[in-house]
Amino acid sequence: MTATRWFTDRLPISGDQLRELTNEPVPNHLKRWWFALGGTPAYLFVIQIFTGILLAFYYRASAVTAYDSVAFITNEAAFGWYIRSVHKWAATLMIAAVILHQMRVFFTGAYRKPREINWVVGMFILMCVLMLGFTGYALVFEQLSYWGATVGANIADQVPVIGGFIKRMMLGGDDYNSLTLPRFFVVHAAILPTTLVLLLVVHIAIIRMQGVTDFKFKDETEEKSGTFHFFPEHFYTELIIGLTLMLILSALATISPAALGNPANPLQTPEVIKPEWFFYVVFRWLKLFSVTVAVLSTGFIVFAMIAWPFIDEQIRKRTRFKDASVWIGIGAVIVIVAMTVWEAVVKH
Repeated sequence: MTATRWFTDRLPISGDQLRELTNEPVPNHLKRWWFALGGTPAYLFVIQIFTGILLAFYYRASAVTAYDSVAFITNEAAFGWYIRSVHKWAATLMIAAVILHQMRVFFTGAYRKPREINWVVGMFILMCVLMLGFTGYALVFEQLSYWGATVGANIADQVPVIGGFIKRMMLGGDDYNSLTLPRFFVVHAAILPTTLVLLLVVHIAIIRMQGVTDFKFKDETEEKSGTFHFFPEHFYTELIIGLTLMLILSALATISPAALGNPANPLQTPEVIKPEWFFYVVFRWLKLFSVTVAVLSTGFIVFAMIAWPFIDEQIRKRTRFKDASVWIGIGAVIVIVAMTVWEAVVKH
């Protein structure tokens, strides 16, 4: 009995069925990198899982041991500095890729009927990725990560009604204590990755049911505006993107490896407290208004972003401004970039 016969007796899937499953027609516009951004964060997430598991072998989630374990990974473990640096840069690029993907979906109107639900799922994926970045940053237990987590918990405390509960859930008490870091580790290494995997399964399942949004371009001929097979053509595109990202990650990890600041000191507040770059805009917003106003307005903006397909539908129905969302999006991007740069260049 041949190996092929052995497998087909137990897994009755023919070659034709397998080809039909993998050769789903893909719109030609996915040959452009800008439209293939959806697979980029998924690839980076796989790298995050792999490098995160390697780091977890050495990391010890305790206020007494966390900093020393990170120092051991960085300075003594074989290729520990490289694994930690790849993990850090993959997280940065994953967040950037999800943001760019959401921007592409927004500006091309790919969130409109019948894809409203998948936009909402995508927004939850974005928030999940941001929380992964926040909790991972806190695990290093250096000065800035400790005080960043403390400030984050205090900001959450300002949310009406449920703020106090959110803060206690984050810290394991009213203040940063011995339970906080293990709690952050469980959230970062188990709860958020599991949630993200489930959201990705739902996201991909909806795409499979609805198909990829097909775009037509003015400069395309009839022959160029057709479809091509997922395998092997689009698979090769994703493979090239993946290999390119690996080269970029290796270069970034080597040229700018993950640093290690001073250990956390609850008795000494740093002169300058800054979060990671993806929270710069929120941090700057908090400095412009009172905490209550900033928190409430931020919550409103997040809600509007989640519900945007339905808001956009009402705008298009009730006004003549069919492209209002594009101009609103351009304005929002300008504000976000300006406030991010503003926060990045100021010292305090």
